[in-house]
Amino acid sequence: MVLREQTEAAEAALLSPYACLSACSRGRLVPLEPCPTRTCFQRDIDRIVHSKAFRRLKHKTQVFLEPEGDHYRTRMTHTIEVSRIARTIARGLRLNEDLAEAAAYGHDLGHTPFGHAGERVLNEIMPGGFAHNEQSLRVVDRLERDGEGLNLTYEVRRGILCHTGPDQAETLEGRLLRLADKIAYINHDIDDAMRGKIIYPMDLPLSVSQVLGFTHSERINTLTVDIITQSAGKNDIVQSPACRDAMNELREFMFEYVYRSPVAKGEEGKAQDMIRRLFEYYVKDPDKLPPEYQDIRVEEGVERAVCDYISGMTDKYAVDQFSDAFIPKSWSVK
Repeated sequence: MVLREQTEAAEAALLSPYACLSACSRGRLVPLEPCPTRTCFQRDIDRIVHSKAFRRLKHKTQVFLEPEGDHYRTRMTHTIEVSRIARTIARGLRLNEDLAEAAAYGHDLGHTPFGHAGERVLNEIMPGGFAHNEQSLRVVDRLERDGEGLNLTYEVRRGILCHTGPDQAETLEGRLLRLADKIAYINHDIDDAMRGKIIYPMDLPLSVSQVLGFTHSERINTLTVDIITQSAGKNDIVQSPACRDAMNELREFMFEYVYRSPVAKGEEGKAQDMIRRLFEYYVKDPDKLPPEYQDIRVEEGVERAVCDYISGMTDKYAVDQFSDAFIPKSWSVK
């Protein structure tokens, strides 16, 4: 018995009857010979972590645009925090940790530069709209590996797509990602907002703190343990009414005082204008798109190719491309 088969046998013996077993995956769009050492979901983790889109996350905005300081979150650190919470919940419920981790690593691969500000403007100007979860699936299905895609398993792809929006993943591992994402971003955004002196500890609603705790670690622990406790023995991922309501109140607080704060978001209009002008620039002159987007231009249209290119940019790369396109360069006569 090869190592992968031993792992699959251990999953069958130890995991919950509600878990998604690696051996029972619905497979890949293009069948692959099984790996002798890794399960299909472990293999997906490696495929995502070694992708270019994953590496670019370290230079993409989470909440603060170009923050001064080393300790503010980026889209990369957000993804890592989500993956840890997702694995903890999966472990507590005896679900498949590898499936939860793979979906967590892939869930934001399609996020734009400049965070949700970039997503909103692409949604406005892209025919048919734009949503980062759909783009994340497109990244792993179509854009990575020079257009071949990562060829991930069905369950990981569904977890990526369904981490937000109206659709719901079939697996519990995919469903828990939606809550792990919220737990991570609400709490680390509080931490960053306090570091940026946008809010202070005493600003948080007392009614929320009395339920979830008064510190970063207390809130995450309370919410994580609550999901495990409330979902144990059920074919669903649920929260207690008290924790659900407290988390929703905290999220509303963050939208009012942080996500729409002129201090944190003062530069967003400039970033959105930059993306809008870049989009118009490449649509008008698509020959300036890199070679890897020319096939998309031919097969799916110019707007689709431009959207794929811009949404994959890091913050700095977008600024550099804007500068090359619109800012006059200095010259000298020797």
